[in-house]
Amino acid sequence: MAKRPHQVEHVAPGVARLGDESVNFYLVEAPEGLVLVDAGLPGHRGQAEAHLARDGRTFADVKAVLLTHGHPDHTGLAATAQDAGADIWIHEADAPILADGPRSAMRHAKPERPMISYVLRRPSAFAGPLHMARLGGFTAGPVTGVRTFDAEQRLDAVPGRPQVVPLPGHTPGAVAYHFPDLGVLFTGDALVTRDGLTGHKGPCLVARGFTHDTAAALASLDRLDTLPAATVLPGHGPAFPDGPTAATDQARKYGLH
Repeated sequence: MAKRPHQVEHVAPGVARLGDESVNFYLVEAPEGLVLVDAGLPGHRGQAEAHLARDGRTFADVKAVLLTHGHPDHTGLAATAQDAGADIWIHEADAPILADGPRSAMRHAKPERPMISYVLRRPSAFAGPLHMARLGGFTAGPVTGVRTFDAEQRLDAVPGRPQVVPLPGHTPGAVAYHFPDLGVLFTGDALVTRDGLTGHKGPCLVARGFTHDTAAALASLDRLDTLPAATVLPGHGPAFPDGPTAATDQARKYGLH
């Protein structure tokens, strides 16, 4: 069931988790302005607008949207924010997914395994894609005119000056965003704490049914190990307060599925 607007969760100072039990996206309040990390599904628009309105704000107050990757459950409100004036940031390898629309995601980042293999073993695995469809995940239009990067760097033009950390694997352009002053690390789907296909709860890689290159995704965990202590805020599942190294240790123990 989708979260109601009043169920927005404050997961760190200046950081609110929006979305629902299946999908996370985040509103960051930096001294220089508001930032969205990922953009949920189109059906989350009312929740986001209601949350902003509590502080007398609208989407026009969002300065930037940082997309961890191009999958449609993370990009649904990107066009809404862009129309209101926000810059949309994404790794150049995933920008074609945005430009071609959400139905192109499987073509640009084909998963290693068919989803049906998970559904046959665990019928509830189909709940995630069905939820995406119900909240308009496959109906959003293309998004162009975005700002891209192709390597690790600090985004000085974005409030909070986050560090981009490329983590290819889930998609070719998957990244994390580290806000050192806030002590938070947004990992998107490069590392999650809930996998809808397998039902696993705890830090892990997303299953092969939704991941383009699991060997690369596993290798990307090594980069997370080098980051300083921070609360890990994933694209799916609850916050993980024990830092990236503890999260990657659990992910490696769980392995590839």
